[in-house]
Amino acid sequence: MRLYLLPISTRRTLLYCQKLNAPANEKQTWSDWIQSKAARTWSGWEKKERGWQKSVVSYGNQILRRIPYEEWGLKSVPPLSQRRRQVELKGTEKVEVVYPKSLMQMDRVPKILETLATEREPLHKRRLLWCLVGMPLTLPIALIPLVPNLPFFYLAYRAWSHWRALSGGKHVQFLLSNNLLALTPSPVVDKVYAEQKEPLPSAPEPTTDSSGEALNYLDPGSANGSHPPDGETMLLSQAKGKEMTQALDLPQLEVELERAIWQVETAIKKRNAEVAAKESQEHTSDDEKKSQ
Repeated sequence: MRLYLLPISTRRTLLYCQKLNAPANEKQTWSDWIQSKAARTWSGWEKKERGWQKSVVSYGNQILRRIPYEEWGLKSVPPLSQRRRQVELKGTEKVEVVYPKSLMQMDRVPKILETLATEREPLHKRRLLWCLVGMPLTLPIALIPLVPNLPFFYLAYRAWSHWRALSGGKHVQFLLSNNLLALTPSPVVDKVYAEQKEPLPSAPEPTTDSSGEALNYLDPGSANGSHPPDGETMLLSQAKGKEMTQALDLPQLEVELERAIWQVETAIKKRNAEVAAKESQEHTSDDEKKSQ
């Protein structure tokens, strides 16, 4: 496999794992089989012109788009099975980590990976537990004739999703702790970032739940030099995200980048609106005090 670190903004980075060609004799895991089966079923429902399956897919896609891109990124990393652990420890080749040299210093890359692998671990554990608790409570819905138990299937999917994110994070931690990563700066990735010319949204304050120390690894001045150091600046647009997938010849990466860019842009715009409203309120309050 190959890992990619692709900054979306000056404070947020997408982790993506590319699964390279697996050996012909490698058996498919039960998790991979279920995922493949679910994908085929979902694809079949999308092709329907009408009906409850089409409605479920329509609303479901909206919900899936709002699942944090950090979770999708960790889910792209395969779980660390005992067999995979032995293969990676005995292997002669390390797992390649592709990143933009113009935006990340090499000695900071392991810290960024560690942060992405561990920062959401308590959240995934907590929500996995709640999903497991909630699933039995939805079982009575199955008694209703001709009505699928959608709440149960949703909670089951979210439980699996949180488990996969936890497993992906542990796999990355394993690679870090055993020094199994080969850090590889990519001129191709750097070129896409360098060609970003259109103005992108920025926020005057950080808009992340993580600590500033953990994620303040990108210098805003290195990309769009005029923005304040305590702000957050977009580094990729949707157009450049598509160009990135073409440059890397990774068509499966397009949906991951599109979702991540949309989520970060939405967060920045929301933060901008909140800051503008706060400043307007303070200005109004000052004017009222002066008039008195």
